[in-house]
Amino acid sequence: MSRASLLALTAVLVWTACASEPEPQPQPVPGAAKYDRAFDAALAAAGDVGIEVRTADRAAGRILGAKAGAEVTIWLQWQPNGSTKVEFSAPGSTETPKLGDKWLAAYQRRMGR
Repeated sequence: MSRASLLALTAVLVWTACASEPEPQPQPVPGAAKYDRAFDAALAAAGDVGIEVRTADRAAGRILGAKAGAEVTIWLQWQPNGSTKVEFSAPGSTETPKLGDKWLAAYQRRMGR
């Protein structure tokens, strides 16, 4: 084998050795967009009904606040089927109509329902 052929073969082997499969691209997690939309709607609905939000932890699925001295907790939990379970609690609220009903109506409106 001639020196030129050996050099050409070496160059080809080096070139092909550097080629690799492209790195896999991250795939979106199913339901994540729905969860984010539900969290944003829950947070905005809290503001709509006058709840003073103190903590909004998207990762934990928890929104904490108060209105007229009543503590408010909103929990969001991502379900295996991709839906989001939302719970509202304001046990000390004396509002009429109930604060939970007002918040639910605002939440449903924000979700386009």
